[in-house]
Amino acid sequence: MKLIFLGTNSWYSDNGSNTICTLLETEKNYIVFDAGDGLHKLDKFIKKPKPIILFVSHLHLDHIIGFHVFPKFKFNNDLTIICPKGTKKNLKKIVNSPFTAPLNERSFKVMVKEAAEGKHKSPVNFECRKIFHADLCFGYRLSVGKKNIAYLCDTGECENFGILAKDADVVITEGTLPVGFSNKKWGHLNPEEAAHLVKKSGAKKLVLTHFIPEYYNSDAKKNGAEKAARKIFENTICAKDNLVLKV
Repeated sequence: MKLIFLGTNSWYSDNGSNTICTLLETEKNYIVFDAGDGLHKLDKFIKKPKPIILFVSHLHLDHIIGFHVFPKFKFNNDLTIICPKGTKKNLKKIVNSPFTAPLNERSFKVMVKEAAEGKHKSPVNFECRKIFHADLCFGYRLSVGKKNIAYLCDTGECENFGILAKDADVVITEGTLPVGFSNKKWGHLNPEEAAHLVKKSGAKKLVLTHFIPEYYNSDAKKNGAEKAARKIFENTICAKDNLVLKV
């Protein structure tokens, strides 16, 4: 399996980085976490007729704006979109006329399914839980083969973070805020806070993404975030657009 970071910014694209989108290629599926405008790169990596599964964490625009590029895709793959229970109606309202082209006008099959909190066996083995953010947001934990991958973005510290990240092989979460800066009200993490949570969870690897672009406007800034997090949890990587990691 491999992880490909198609977009690693929060809020807006800048400094050569797109908004949040992460691809996990497994033996049987292409799994996408969130649909920021990094999603426009997806067709560079969809080379086999495996199903595409797209997990939406929440409906903030930096996580769904990539749906606007769907008309460029000519996939021969079925696509299943998983979103938190209670958000399907609004998602389909946004990804529709007069805002953008409707999902049902694609040349490939698109299905939108809501997931309630808990464990699910279809279309893959996953668990989802509400995490702490300004609006309804889900974190996901996938079990693929013998690997467990947790995706937790956007979030502040919460009990469900620890549950989904527990003993995971990889935790993908946010380093949104500048080093040393906290915002408990909105529900975001800085690199040190993320490292503390992952260390506490017993997970093996931390990958930080979803960086606020007006601060993380250079590789040097991201390298500084990585260094700060590694002081707490050594096996930390700060993702940059187009990074490929083996899982």
